[in-house]
Amino acid sequence: MELTQKKCIPCEKGTTPFNETEIKAYARKLRAKWDVEDGKKIKRKFKFTDFRETIAFVNRIAEVAEEERHHPDLFITWNILEVTLWTHAIGGLSENDFILAAKIDELYERIPR
Repeated sequence: MELTQKKCIPCEKGTTPFNETEIKAYARKLRAKWDVEDGKKIKRKFKFTDFRETIAFVNRIAEVAEEERHHPDLFITWNILEVTLWTHAIGGLSENDFILAAKIDELYERIPR
């Protein structure tokens, strides 16, 4: 099953974060390259034509994040959005992070260019 077809499931404290092998396996399932930071987070930068387009995309991400009950860290500048995903409750990466990354990639691909 594709990651975009899955739903995020809440992680409890005590759940083991993904190891390097699991991170690499899940990263291969994504349509775009996300950078792995310290083996605990994944990050991607998105470029837009202006601030309005950037914020419109942020709002689309917010809707999906609320549906999934899994929320990314967002850093916004005029035409760049940096998205960072990690599962705070376990201090590392889980399947949820890759599910949301895949759904964010899909949203980005739908933007008319």
